[in-house]
Amino acid sequence: MKVEKVDDDKNSAAESEKKSEPVPIKKFNLTEKILSPFVAVKEMFAELSPKYIISVAAAVFFCIFVIAMVLIFADPQPIKNSAQGDSDNRIIVKVTAGMTTAEIADQLANKGVISSSLKFRFISRVRGYDGKMKPGTYTFSAGMTDEDVFEKILSGAKQLVRFTIPEGFTVKEIAERLYDLNLVDKEDFLRAATNFSPFDYMKTQNEVHYKAEGFLFPETYSVESDYAVEEILKTMADEFDRRLTDEMRARARELNLSIYDLVTLASLVEKEVRYDEDRPVVAQIFLKRLKMEMPLQSDATLQYLMDAPKEDVSIEDTKIESPYNSYQNAGLPPGPVANPGTAAIEAVLYPADTDYLYFVADREGHNHYSYSYEEHLNLVNQYR
Repeated sequence: MKVEKVDDDKNSAAESEKKSEPVPIKKFNLTEKILSPFVAVKEMFAELSPKYIISVAAAVFFCIFVIAMVLIFADPQPIKNSAQGDSDNRIIVKVTAGMTTAEIADQLANKGVISSSLKFRFISRVRGYDGKMKPGTYTFSAGMTDEDVFEKILSGAKQLVRFTIPEGFTVKEIAERLYDLNLVDKEDFLRAATNFSPFDYMKTQNEVHYKAEGFLFPETYSVESDYAVEEILKTMADEFDRRLTDEMRARARELNLSIYDLVTLASLVEKEVRYDEDRPVVAQIFLKRLKMEMPLQSDATLQYLMDAPKEDVSIEDTKIESPYNSYQNAGLPPGPVANPGTAAIEAVLYPADTDYLYFVADREGHNHYSYSYEEHLNLVNQYR
């Protein structure tokens, strides 16, 4: 009994001694704390099967794809671009042979026809439209659906468009008429006409507004709807060259007139005269003034400088600073001011035999002639 008690005392002493020993403090490890979430994720994925991981990844990528498609295909309310469209909201787009889907889509998007070039290209690729869109000149409106746009371009039905250009139309007026028929974009036509001069006799001075002016023959034409601007210009210029007969060219040489000067004079006659009988007389007056080095004083040259025609030019208009101003400058203007017809050209080639120097038109368009400035002023007061 005594021995057992001694053992119990020893055990109690050992436990007391163990309890009194200090507990070690674990050192804080910052790196371990930062990396611990990643370690946990790594351990978690280590426990997952590869098939499960692939399934989760596929689901994530699918969600991303769906969101991307929603963002691409969600059509926002189209905002009208005033710089692209006219008041009637028509937008003309020309698709030429060899254009890629991307080029067509970019053109449509830039002009405000479609909302997304990427979406258009995606639909074309998925539906097999690539390479099937047909050349042509198409008329759209801002914010059309892709379905309607595709329907037009895929059909590409060519149609013959008939148009008439009256004598005396300017390049700007021709552009307006062709635009109204959905054949051209006005600005594209004007840009092309600026430097269009396929024949040597069309070479011009630097001051001219359009090198094509005067050489686009007034006539009725039929062209396919997908004609390029340059093709239309060439068709009209070729017609002018055909109508300018060898006899006309020979007669111009007799008068010591270049083809360019002939057409410039004819354009003035075309714009100044309404009735056939007046053309040769007005042509004679202009030719005589040129010979005398007297300013032509043609209102047509002033009207050419204006945005819109005026019934009567003013004294202030005669002071416009321009080489086209035939009140301020002697000789011919830099170039034609309209596209004359055959009758006006022939009037210059075969002018009347008179000594008139002045003319004024009444309100019905009939011209009245005089030999002196005093007579001319009296006629102006009487008829204007």
